[in-house]
Amino acid sequence: MNQLPLLVPMGIWEDFMGALGALMAPLYWAVSGTVVAFHTLFSGFLDSGWSWALAIICLTIVIRTLLIPLFVRQIRSSRNMQLLGPRTKELQDKFGHDRERLGQETMKMYKEEGVNPMASCLPLFLQMPIFIALYQVLWSASQGNAIGVLTTAQAQSLQSATIFGAKLSGIFWPMTSFGPTQVLTSILIVAMTGVLFVTQLQLMRKNMPPEAMTGQMAQQQKMMLYIFPVMYLFMGVSIPVGVLLYWLVSNLWTMGQQYILIHNNPAPNTPAYLDWEERMRAKGKDPAEIAAKRAGKPKARPTAQTGDSTTIARQTRKGGPATTKPAEGSETTPEASEASTTEERQVVRRQQPQRKPRAVRKQNPTRSPGEPSEA
Repeated sequence: MNQLPLLVPMGIWEDFMGALGALMAPLYWAVSGTVVAFHTLFSGFLDSGWSWALAIICLTIVIRTLLIPLFVRQIRSSRNMQLLGPRTKELQDKFGHDRERLGQETMKMYKEEGVNPMASCLPLFLQMPIFIALYQVLWSASQGNAIGVLTTAQAQSLQSATIFGAKLSGIFWPMTSFGPTQVLTSILIVAMTGVLFVTQLQLMRKNMPPEAMTGQMAQQQKMMLYIFPVMYLFMGVSIPVGVLLYWLVSNLWTMGQQYILIHNNPAPNTPAYLDWEERMRAKGKDPAEIAAKRAGKPKARPTAQTGDSTTIARQTRKGGPATTKPAEGSETTPEASEASTTEERQVVRRQQPQRKPRAVRKQNPTRSPGEPSEA
């Protein structure tokens, strides 16, 4: 155990943290600058505690608003992957014994459908640096340390700021005595844990297809439903009130954003989608047409099953009546057959007028407007 520092020199770790800090510096400046700007705005008519608290809330709203395009891309990618679920299962049943062939066929399917499986993970990876920067700024400020635009005096002001008698920099544990900080911390922890649980439960009950509620995927969803709230309970006791306030607002935003998505654009083959179809039909709209527009695909229109489509189109343009062929096995009288033949000949004559006999043209040299001239 004493040889560990020799195997992993501390200088490498320090260089890595220094490089990471240099990469995150622009985000630290952006986040701290936003907090200071909102604090300056609210400090004109509010005390120090509430001005800092509202600055943290507004910062959370600004960041989540900027992340909406990434959220939309993530949802679209996840939706496309979900729609390909039946085809993916077919490939697994067909090529499950050959992993290499299964991978090739799966990638071929993704290429044909224009789906990138990593697109659903990319927005999450892009969000992580922003959340880390926000957490680091709030944590440093709660310790009275300057970071980014936040000066030491401003950090100390945030450190000593209080709301409901609890410090924004205070934590639940360790504690010397049970007071307002512990009460507010407990309320924030329970609130953000409950919001997270309701959000996950809403997603599972309303916006998950039936096949996703069975097997290994269902077990994973149930584990996430209960494990993450428990993790919040244990982690929250050592997190400052200001950071807990950010997490609560962020979770509330996620729950509201998910509700709007499930209500207006649910995933196909889910209970929420069936409810959405009923609402669209009640409003006199076609759910299939709306779904096709959202997917960027035109709705398929029914084609004529009987008759010659070319003949029908040509007669319609000329203004002639559309004729239909008699059904197989039906009896036709000579009069009906002759009338049908005469009607077809009339259609042809309207499309290509015939020339009159030469004797008639000599007797009547005046040419009608529709008659072709002699060569």
